[in-house]
Amino acid sequence: LFYAARSLESLKSTNEDQQAGINIVKKALQAPVRQIAENAGMDGAIVVGKLTDSKEKNFGFNAQDMTYVDMIKAGIIDPTKVVRTALQDAASVASLIITTEAFIIDEPADKDEPAMPRGGMGGGMGGMDF
Repeated sequence: LFYAARSLESLKSTNEDQQAGINIVKKALQAPVRQIAENAGMDGAIVVGKLTDSKEKNFGFNAQDMTYVDMIKAGIIDPTKVVRTALQDAASVASLIITTEAFIIDEPADKDEPAMPRGGMGGGMGGMDF
């Protein structure tokens, strides 16, 4: 997935919104490797930087050994169908949110308590004063 972002490098749009979308997808394609590195206790930005600098398409980070390896030789691969389905589902949800132009959120709780109601009668029993 990470190296799929390289194919987007040459993709440019004259439309500002479309270019923003391209940039979002590029960043999203880096998110899994960044999160895997951070879960392993590494700085995700450093791992992403090292992978970006590499010219080899099979070069990757082995979180189990904390090493950079040829992912194919190490037997670390993502099934194509799983990756494709994840991308399609993510794009589908994103397009629904964009076209809906609305979100469902929890209603914020009222912070101001209502005032206590006033009593109908004064204190004590009437006519009992001496």
